[in-house]
Amino acid sequence: MSESETIKITAEDGYVLGGTLLRATDSRRVVIVHGATAVPHLFYRRFAEFLQSRGLSVLLYDFRGIAASAPKSLKGFAAQCSDWGMLDMPATVAWVQKNLSPERIYFVGHSAGGQQAGLLEDASMVDAMLTVCAQSGYWRLQGGWQKFNVLLQVGLVIPLLVRLVGYLPWSRFAKAEDLPAGVALQWARWCRHRDYLHHDETLPLERFRRFSAPVLAYSIDDDHWGTTAAVDALTASSYPHAERRHIVPKVYDIDRLGHMGYFRPGSERLWVEAVDWLVQQ
Repeated sequence: MSESETIKITAEDGYVLGGTLLRATDSRRVVIVHGATAVPHLFYRRFAEFLQSRGLSVLLYDFRGIAASAPKSLKGFAAQCSDWGMLDMPATVAWVQKNLSPERIYFVGHSAGGQQAGLLEDASMVDAMLTVCAQSGYWRLQGGWQKFNVLLQVGLVIPLLVRLVGYLPWSRFAKAEDLPAGVALQWARWCRHRDYLHHDETLPLERFRRFSAPVLAYSIDDDHWGTTAAVDALTASSYPHAERRHIVPKVYDIDRLGHMGYFRPGSERLWVEAVDWLVQQ
């Protein structure tokens, strides 16, 4: 059993996030895992335990509105998708600095968790970031028939359900957490535009130009949601200095990965490469 503790993180606006800290014997190097949209932080537990076994302390947490960071009811809960990058991510960095005083802070961003790191007002404390399937959500960049499913969801289904129910009841249709209304609607707007979040003039987009930490951006061959084109688009617009790598599952004797499989048990060979890259930065 790995050493872990349940933690609470207070964001600048006073909202309290729930998470888990897996503390290594030596806490000089800390990884903060920023999860995908509607994915609870405990999904990343096995990945975090692997990092911990390699001497890295790991902070897992939920964005506001998700799992351990959700209010009792999402109806009337005010949150935007961009709050995750502008309020929640910096809160985790501040918590790590205060409580662990590490020499190095690394980010691992899965999907949405890698998309928004550039919204940090001060990213100088981030020493390196690894992203997995961090893609532009623009519907035309998705693979095969997936693009038309995404267009239907972001153009009709999500706006309609949010207005009918008061939030996005995603858990009724998929293995995902429900989303606050503002999060779902802002994300759907991004997905309808070719520039994704970079078309949103309400965001401090100039901050992306100041994100200078080394970035390794992974795409996965059988991911129809985060296609190579979608990951390339996000990387080019957000982290143009990033190193790109493409994972073909069969090369690693893995049958399939898709959008979520990188973090599931059986992908340990991929994790070794990730740890090696992080600690070299």
